[in-house]
Amino acid sequence: MKKLIKKCAVPAFIIFLWWLVVRYFHVNAFLFPPPDRILAAFKHLIERDELQRNISTSFVRAFRGFSLTLIFAIPLGVLFHSFRKFFSYFDGLMNFLRNVPPLAMIPLLILWFGIDEASKLALIVLSCFFPIFLNTLSGLNNVDKKLLVMGDSLGLTRFEKIRFILIPEAAPSVITGLRLALGNSWRALIAAEMIAASSGIGYMILDAEEMAKTDVVYAGIISIGVMGLLMDKMCLLILAKLCPWVEDVKGE
Repeated sequence: MKKLIKKCAVPAFIIFLWWLVVRYFHVNAFLFPPPDRILAAFKHLIERDELQRNISTSFVRAFRGFSLTLIFAIPLGVLFHSFRKFFSYFDGLMNFLRNVPPLAMIPLLILWFGIDEASKLALIVLSCFFPIFLNTLSGLNNVDKKLLVMGDSLGLTRFEKIRFILIPEAAPSVITGLRLALGNSWRALIAAEMIAASSGIGYMILDAEEMAKTDVVYAGIISIGVMGLLMDKMCLLILAKLCPWVEDVKGE
């Protein structure tokens, strides 16, 4: 309970300060709507089922893209670690791709995949891949060599060393990559929805901006932040079950 109060104290103070500024300093309510007006916008969106529908659409898109990335990003990290000499030829290409912002690919993704779900899925995969891949590779490369020597002395096969030594030891780094990728997927998706979509939180915000509904814009932005927090918390709860030996996960 004390931890929850500590986490809510600063947001509550900011909302109170927000209300004071709007109330007593005559700030333009169109540009900086008061909290009660944003709360009314939330109520209106919920009553029309608009907020739930758009959040659900965005969440499903982000989950699909994130899940798809997991299927090949972690195994690729393991492969690059296991066959370093061969994959060292790909370092230049991987660094080049890593430095290309996924949002810069939106025009090409639309040309290749159209404006339907495939282009948004591809954008999420591009946004998620490198945080997961690089953190997996870094975690594996930094595993204590003495543990691998011990594995050799016990007669473990390459697969057994990966399963019982490398993956458990690299787990903290992998978890960091997963959390970064999850945040990246959410941010990239919202941006994509503002450019080419007919549903989702990003589309809702852009549509509200065009209709000069700044209270709805604020409501959408707050919804993005809240959903991001909930997704991160859900990710931590799952990882705490899968990796109970990682102290950083248990301590969150």
